[in-house]
Amino acid sequence: MTSETQQTEAATAETGTEPDDLRNLIEGARVVLWDFDGPVCRLFAGHSAERVARDLVEWLEGQGLHGLLNETERESLDPHAVLRAVDGRHPGSDLVEELEERLTKEELKATVSAMPTPYADPLVRTWTAVGARLAVTTNNSPQVAREYLGTRGLLSCFAPHIYGRTQELRYLKPHPHCVNRALNAMGAAPSTALMIGDTPSDFQAARAAGVPFLGYARNEYKGKLLRAAGARTVVDSLEPVLKAVREPRQA
Repeated sequence: MTSETQQTEAATAETGTEPDDLRNLIEGARVVLWDFDGPVCRLFAGHSAERVARDLVEWLEGQGLHGLLNETERESLDPHAVLRAVDGRHPGSDLVEELEERLTKEELKATVSAMPTPYADPLVRTWTAVGARLAVTTNNSPQVAREYLGTRGLLSCFAPHIYGRTQELRYLKPHPHCVNRALNAMGAAPSTALMIGDTPSDFQAARAAGVPFLGYARNEYKGKLLRAAGARTVVDSLEPVLKAVREPRQA
């Protein structure tokens, strides 16, 4: 039989996080704000984000706008980076609106082959069952999040609280706009909430809003980025989170 001490040591080695830190975060959360692409699913698991970014760049070049992006931006593998760059030069323009619509269409295509994050589905259902209220706070299109959650039978766990990309691209994370929208709509104080995210921009948005943060890192590289940004509690699997929600700490 594995002793409690051995279990604790194993959990710490697996996640790099002290179990008490994780439990403290979970037990203080009445509202849980989920980033979408990463903690809920790998949206571009079968529909390459890199290919989408290249397609956006090629479309701009086809419009005679090759010089709009610098070399680093043209070589970006992140479609959001391309979108931000164009919005930075032509904020609120028809060009930005067209580019955002193109990105949304590609994200919708990606939902068909998106890969559920291990343990995310049961964690969402379990957290809902024990009384937590959930919201999505994402830089992806809210339409995309609704589409994916609907296919997994999870939409009722979040709706109507799905807050994503708007035409006001300056409000993309790390700006805390979507986090604050969720808190305001749900009537929740920041200290009673918890945000789950997988990027430094998620952490920065949560910190700016005063919301405790739990980092999810599916690989070592993402974990290093989160910790370098300042995230203290980072897990490489949602399994220990699910266990903690299912098995509250005994008084």
